[in-house]
Amino acid sequence: MKESVAITGLGVVSPCGMKKETFWANLKQARSFVDEITRFDAKLYPSRIAGQVHELDYYTHLSSRLIKKIDVFSHMALVASEQALQDARIDHTQVDKNRVGVFMGNALGGWLFAETELRDMYLEGREGISPYMASAWFPAAPQGQVTIYYGFKGYSKTIVADKASSALALWYGAKVIAEGKNDYVLAGGMEAPITPYALLSASSCGQLSKNNLNPQKAYRPYDLNRDGFVLGEGAGIVTFEKEAHARNRSAPVYGYLRGIGVSCDGYHYARYRLDPESFQYAIEECINDAGWKKEDIDYICLDGDATTIGDSNETMALKNVFGKKIGGIALSAPKSMYGNLLGAQTSLDLISTLLSMEHETILPTINYEMADPYCDLDYTPNVSRSRKIKKALILARGRGGINVVLAIEKA
Repeated sequence: MKESVAITGLGVVSPCGMKKETFWANLKQARSFVDEITRFDAKLYPSRIAGQVHELDYYTHLSSRLIKKIDVFSHMALVASEQALQDARIDHTQVDKNRVGVFMGNALGGWLFAETELRDMYLEGREGISPYMASAWFPAAPQGQVTIYYGFKGYSKTIVADKASSALALWYGAKVIAEGKNDYVLAGGMEAPITPYALLSASSCGQLSKNNLNPQKAYRPYDLNRDGFVLGEGAGIVTFEKEAHARNRSAPVYGYLRGIGVSCDGYHYARYRLDPESFQYAIEECINDAGWKKEDIDYICLDGDATTIGDSNETMALKNVFGKKIGGIALSAPKSMYGNLLGAQTSLDLISTLLSMEHETILPTINYEMADPYCDLDYTPNVSRSRKIKKALILARGRGGINVVLAIEKA
């Protein structure tokens, strides 16, 4: 990057909290926020559990008229964006709106709105479908709704790259700031996959946990008895601006996005490579891009796939990249507490990592009870630990073999 890009505001909508303060307080408790899906009849699904957002309407600032026109994933994006702007002390009425951009990532789009309207069309014909159907479901809808709500007109983009969507959206937004194309950027991800069709689509990958009788123990990355990840829903949005710009207006600075590594497995449309070669390349490229040494890294926020191949592949990649140095780096997957948000996950991983830096605390990987000989690193099992964190990596992988690694430095 040409200039330091500062992260100055955080917005969170998650199963374990609707603001950054609640999000952090609940994560420190090291307990699960996964429960049974009750908003529709899921008894015929192989996986019937998820990390769900139950209080969105209580925290919304939107009119009921607008809410009726948009899908819940856009609703989440708008709530998290408002939080991020307020946290960054940005008065959106006083900025040059031609210089504010919005970069969002998700994997599935807005299926609650789409399913409802398609059902009505089937039952009632074309007269029964909402005129907002065409604009409510598609992946770029949250970006569009945020820009419309605030009147932002700067360079903006939506990224769809499976579970790496928000990782790339974050990087793209930071890059645009560094290149001087925008003064401010709202960046992150949102996902609302707890709907009948979206859950069916996610189930087709065969990677969701089927531990339906014990939902709070279901998401168990690196544990010998893991059987897949658990879906989650929510949104994470941050604000980017140049470091000098933030300092001039005395804005809070949480940290900086320093580098990225990206690679593709070139192996299969849905499965990871059996060897970690391409994943290792992304990690090493990120460290090089940030200009760091391997021994500089204090913490790695893990992908935490909770599958046999995913976890062992990730563990092998870390060993190959860092060698014996990996023993001195803190590792964890906080998402084990609230579910995997697919395309939005990296945005919450970024926020939890920044808060870990601020509070000098490593969040745990919960439900780690029985060691797997192929996953033999210290993943910070079950209990938080005190530790200063200056530099961290965030790992993300998506189906089709895309690997993205971000480098984050504390302010």
